[in-house]
Amino acid sequence: MSEPTSASIEALERRIDRLRGELRRAATVGDRTHARALRAELRRAEHAWDDALADLEDRAVPERAGALGRMPPPMLSIREQVHHALTLLGVPAAPKLIIAVHDAFFPGELVAARLTSLRRDEERSFKIAPFARPYYLCPALAADLLSPARGLLALSTWPLETRVVGPLSARVDFLTGAIRVAQRVAQLPEDAHDARRLLWRFAASIPGAAGGVVDPAIVAELARAELDVHLEADAADRAAAASRAQERLDGAEALFGARLQKMRRTAN
Repeated sequence: MSEPTSASIEALERRIDRLRGELRRAATVGDRTHARALRAELRRAEHAWDDALADLEDRAVPERAGALGRMPPPMLSIREQVHHALTLLGVPAAPKLIIAVHDAFFPGELVAARLTSLRRDEERSFKIAPFARPYYLCPALAADLLSPARGLLALSTWPLETRVVGPLSARVDFLTGAIRVAQRVAQLPEDAHDARRLLWRFAASIPGAAGGVVDPAIVAELARAELDVHLEADAADRAAAASRAQERLDGAEALFGARLQKMRRTAN
């Protein structure tokens, strides 16, 4: 097997995004057989992504290389740091969770204050040169008005069904994030304290998951069980909102949200 590269990991990320979109569509039309097959394929792809990322981290040059006379690893920009955290979660997230995921799994420091103007900077960059970057950090879109959802960041490369959030989406995305974090923690040594503290925070809000020592496998299992209860209805809400967005929004609005005045006019 060849060594993982950033390109191969990005290919897995695109495959995961595609599978997530197909799964939501299958759930929306009630095709349970196809949805189960897609869910199994999605889990295999997510495991492959976790393995590839772990291997890439293992091969990274340690920070102490500079003290030994070798070049230190390049510093990541804030948008790259946020991209890594959001990719691990796979769902829109608030800045506080993004920082917690980054601190638990990735090197370097992600400063909260620097996230404040990030979305505006991304939108400004897009308007100057549309689609010049491989991805943009953008807000999630509220399903009702297709306006920017307050305090939630997403990736422009995700399908609309993932970037739109409806009434059930907060819980669905929380459970999805819990599963992704649990899968990653399961691959880490026991002394990965920051990662295990983050997993405990997820487990504390999942009935039955936080008793005694938090087991990543149990957290993932219980999260999946609850997710199955909400996923179909949430997928239907998101698919309907995504369809409206495709009809009504274009250009920057499809990524950064509609202005409320426009949505009021189109609703009349």
